[in-house]
Amino acid sequence: MFNRPPVSTRPRVVIVGAGFAGLAAAQGLRSAPVDITLLDRRNFHLFQPLLYQVATASLSPGQISWPVRSIFSGQKNARVLMMEVNAVDTLSCTVTDGRSVVPYDYLVLATGARHAYFGNEAWEPFAPGLKTIEDARALREKLLRAYEAAEKTPDAAERRKCLTAVIVGGGATGVEMAGAVAELAHRTLRGEFRNIDPQSMRIVVVEAGARLLRTFPVELSEKCLTSLTGMGVEVRLKARVTDCDARGVAVDGMRIDAATVIWAAGVQASSAADWLNARADGSNRAFVSPTLNLGDYPEIFVIGDTCVAISDGKPVPGIAPAAKQMGGYVAKVIGAHAAHKPLPPPFKYRHQGDLAVVGRGSAVVRVGKISLSGFTGWVFWSLVHVMFLIGFRSKTSVALDWIWAFVTRQRSARLISDGDASCLATPAPSDFQHSRKRDSTTQGGGHAA
Repeated sequence: MFNRPPVSTRPRVVIVGAGFAGLAAAQGLRSAPVDITLLDRRNFHLFQPLLYQVATASLSPGQISWPVRSIFSGQKNARVLMMEVNAVDTLSCTVTDGRSVVPYDYLVLATGARHAYFGNEAWEPFAPGLKTIEDARALREKLLRAYEAAEKTPDAAERRKCLTAVIVGGGATGVEMAGAVAELAHRTLRGEFRNIDPQSMRIVVVEAGARLLRTFPVELSEKCLTSLTGMGVEVRLKARVTDCDARGVAVDGMRIDAATVIWAAGVQASSAADWLNARADGSNRAFVSPTLNLGDYPEIFVIGDTCVAISDGKPVPGIAPAAKQMGGYVAKVIGAHAAHKPLPPPFKYRHQGDLAVVGRGSAVVRVGKISLSGFTGWVFWSLVHVMFLIGFRSKTSVALDWIWAFVTRQRSARLISDGDASCLATPAPSDFQHSRKRDSTTQGGGHAA
């Protein structure tokens, strides 16, 4: 199967990416007779499914991130290097960042994906996606600053723009973000402002398809739509964004002025397929064999959001459980080969269910033939996500924060830093402004609210 034999006493396994797939592969090889090098441009693992809760001030970044070195401190056959790989040399069997070179006998690429704009990359500055901690922090500040701008502007049109948020995409990320923004506006911030009513926030979900949550059963999509509309969210189905700029978006040619636009409409894989000159789909995901490696390079595996894998005749979905299963499977293949044991059968994805939270105390869940919604679905969703978190401290702190938020409707991470304030509106001169000018130095050391 593998054309190139190991050149060292113990095979060298290089894993690029410390996401769900990469971690599962490295942890699955803990007892294998191999030496593992895990590379990532960050020094932490990020629980991406809860990024939207950082963006909407429910959780802090530290609650959904863990230092990779800490995770592998007890795994003696694994080392961690902070390194942003940008090329693979298949002849010399090395990966590089342009400065350092790391040799491999087996290579696992689990480099993930970023949001995709389908040829409209110029929209990204105005409609950020949500894939990194930096994305979440920037979005949180933009959302909170919009409320602050609305509070102090005397211009009615500008206030309406500040109190409008558009979410592009009706998949799980878009639905969960819409519900979280609605909870923030309608419950958490209620009564905290004097010149605006946060409950008047207009939240619009734009979905090109005929229904929300297209990968979910139809009945759960309908329940999700009912829940969102019941929370005051405006859902536009069979609608497309045709333009996006600093003032907002155009949906099928009709303008919606919005201070906050969130992109949740698609993903684009990393450049891993380009490094290997591998055959890829329109989202740059590399096509892999039934054993998740490349036909021309059987010692190179591509997994997670970076690949197109087929199981039971269907593409494996780009979700966390699938990535973890791929990582675990690749660990079995490499471990078996290194130990000169029979290789496992081709990869088979086991779908464990569909889950999406819609808002406070409401979620839709499908596990096998069992469907849950409402509060029961939310409890199940919460338990599953807490179980997926790493470490007792994170599990406990997230669970306690969710309980506290459910009981009190408060969110503890509503902080605005002293960074870029460009998303704030610039109100026209008025008596309101002049009457407050003499007091500006009392607002946080001269920074007006």
